[in-house]
Amino acid sequence: MTRTELQNRTKKFNIDIINICDKVIKTTAGYEVARQLIRSAGSVGANYRAVCRAKSQDDFIYKLQIVLEETDESLYWLEIIEEAKLSDENLEKVKTEANELISIFSSADKTAKANRLNKNK
Repeated sequence: MTRTELQNRTKKFNIDIINICDKVIKTTAGYEVARQLIRSAGSVGANYRAVCRAKSQDDFIYKLQIVLEETDESLYWLEIIEEAKLSDENLEKVKTEANELISIFSSADKTAKANRLNKNK
């Protein structure tokens, strides 16, 4: 997968989240959870773009770890929406996408760390 394809995929993830959050029940809890989810999902795409412009290998790894954390946080908030029954929407597709993104970013993080280690030998 190219950087551009992954940038588009993370942007779509954010848009899908926005659409889901529009359908979360309008309560104090629903509002707060949706707000947290929108922030973390938006951070995934925005920070992945920063990864693509990293100035060094260490900068790349640092920024990639932020993306990984934000993707995992997004999955957490999706689980909260589902388990607290804050939406009637089927969240399986977007949860699957979050898990796939976590796998991609985790693998990239491991590879980058291994490359850094090999470079420093």
